[in-house]
Amino acid sequence: MAFPSAAAFARTRAGRALRRPDNWVQLAKFAAVGASGYAINLAVYTALLKGAGFHYAAAATCSFLVAVTNNYLWNRLWTFRRERGHVGWQGMRFLVVALVAYIANLALLTGFVALGLDKVVAQAIAVVLVTPLNFIGNKLWSFRSGG
Repeated sequence: MAFPSAAAFARTRAGRALRRPDNWVQLAKFAAVGASGYAINLAVYTALLKGAGFHYAAAATCSFLVAVTNNYLWNRLWTFRRERGHVGWQGMRFLVVALVAYIANLALLTGFVALGLDKVVAQAIAVVLVTPLNFIGNKLWSFRSGG
């Protein structure tokens, strides 16, 4: 399979999107919100795992719920504020995207723990790896213009 030339790529939807500065600003905002959610996720996960003695999967589920609430609110109010639609419909779509990312996260976490990685390190890596999936789902579906 041949790769398209740079000129051909520039004419694609993705190529046009990469040239728009507001998309880069939005990505930076999403990353900032994600960083806060990441910190919250790991803090809650570690507290439940090490402080409360939760099983790593239960701790991951609880930390997911806290972090996803934080991320939805900040992404709705700040990152994608111009694309705000009905709070219920956007919230439902955001939750669907978050659940897909959560399932991917839990699969990676379980695999990393099975390989012998420290559970907190495994969660930290898994969250980072599912972030692109989360951004694309939220950008193109949860908070799409007109959605």
